[in-house]
Order: sequence, then structure tokens, then C-alpha cells
Amino acid sequence: MPDPNPAVLDYLATRRSPGAKTFAAPVPDRDQLLQILSLAARVPDHGKLEPWRMIVLDRAAMARLADLAEARARALDGDAEKIEKGRGQFDRGQLAVVVISSPKPAEKVPVAEQLLSAGALCMNLVHAATAAGWGACWLSGWPSHDAIFRAQAFGCAEGETVAGIIHIATPAPMAPDRPRPDLSKLVSWA
Repeated sequence: MPDPNPAVLDYLATRRSPGAKTFAAPVPDRDQLLQILSLAARVPDHGKLEPWRMIVLDRAAMARLADLAEARARALDGDAEKIEKGRGQFDRGQLAVVVISSPKPAEKVPVAEQLLSAGALCMNLVHAATAAGWGACWLSGWPSHDAIFRAQAFGCAEGETVAGIIHIATPAPMAPDRPRPDLSKLVSWA
């Protein structure tokens, strides 16, 4: 017989992603963040490849990345909206962890599974930070998908991508919950 964990089930049933725009200081200190990162790294990782890496962004790094995103938007002839979307999360960010998907050569582990491992790391970061009492929000945005920005901002090599930027800080009071998926339209039984 299964041995359910009601506290975890309740957490999963009520978990929500607060908007990163509402986050404020304080943020986790180094020791608190290391515990969150340690918990988050317990993800499916076929072949024990660790096909990802993490970069912690503090306020100084955020300011540098906001300027870099604006410069890249201008180089792409971006309009005011593109510039704001590029700068925005870095201008407002308090602390974030960038998860870089970094697939490794592995005959038995397809790249797709390695990418999923990086995505699982992002979700585990959200869960670990939330369970530790912080607000956590998984974002990306156009700079994350721009190869030149990724290389300049995060040192991404060929084949590396940004799986997510997980903002972690003190959340504002929660807004009402959003509608959730209608499983009757999404689940089939074979």
C-alpha cells in the first residue's frame, strides 16, 4: 500500500507562481540559497550526466544584464516594448538562478531527455524555494532565446540554452488563483 504524504499533496494542490514583478527584498542568503540549490539538483538525470549548470544573479549582475539586454535589443532594431521586455526582469529582479541546459555527449541518453532534466531542475528550484518560504517564479523572455545574448550574458557555448531564469525573493500577497486546466479535455485513457 502507498504511504501518502498529505503535507506534500496539500502543497502541490495549492502551489502558485507569484508574479516576479511583485518580488521585494529580502532574498535568501548564500547558505539558504545553497540549501535550495542542493534540493533542486535532485532531479531525474539519466546517466548521471548533470546536463545543466546554474548561475546565481545578484542585484549587481541584474543591473549589468539589464544594460546588456537593452544594448542587444537596440542592435536588433527593437522597439520600446522589446527594450522594456529585455530589461524588465533584470531591472526589477532581486535574485535569480539561471538554469543553463548543457547537454553532454551520451550515446544512451538523448538530448531531449537531457533538456527535460534541465526543465525538471527549473521546476525543482521553484518547489524548493517555495517550500523554504520564498516566492519563486520561472521566467525566460526573448533574451534567453537569443544566442548572442546568452553567450555574452551567461557564457553559453554552442548547444547550450537557457532552460529558465528562476527569480527568488520575498513575494507580495497572493492574487486570486487562476483557472486550472480542465483534465477532461487533456487526459485520455487507453
